[in-house]
Amino acid sequence: ILDDPDLKDIDPTVLKHCHAAAATCILEAGKQKADISAISTCLEDCKLDKERIEQFCTEYQKMTFSLNIVVSFSIGRSPLHITDVSWRLEYQIKNNQLHKTYQPSYLVTLNVENSDSGSHPDVSFSCTMEQLQDLVGKLKDAAKSLERATQM
Repeated sequence: ILDDPDLKDIDPTVLKHCHAAAATCILEAGKQKADISAISTCLEDCKLDKERIEQFCTEYQKMTFSLNIVVSFSIGRSPLHITDVSWRLEYQIKNNQLHKTYQPSYLVTLNVENSDSGSHPDVSFSCTMEQLQDLVGKLKDAAKSLERATQM
């Protein structure tokens, strides 16, 4: 956001506050499962013009599914449980500008379920070998900590 040339004249602190406010609004709307009319009313109360409200609501509707996944991971009643993991190696040969890159990455898919409501959509992400090694190391540390805690 700070590198956007259209926003270069705005104080970076103000931009950060605006970004935090927008993120909080989106998160709260997701937590409350607010519909577009409720969000629109709230934004009208904040004196936003109709064009910006429509644009916000359109983008919010596009991201509702992803937002529900994020909200359920972070504030659900019970945490999601990973039931299976699958992965595959992806090898990028060229980037968008047709420059040769030769970058391997891993596409990881976590199958998850919640004890409250059954299954959830899979969670997928892409990572480099270093990021995957870091994740595996952290999971091993967590498993060791859990093992030590159950032995006490």
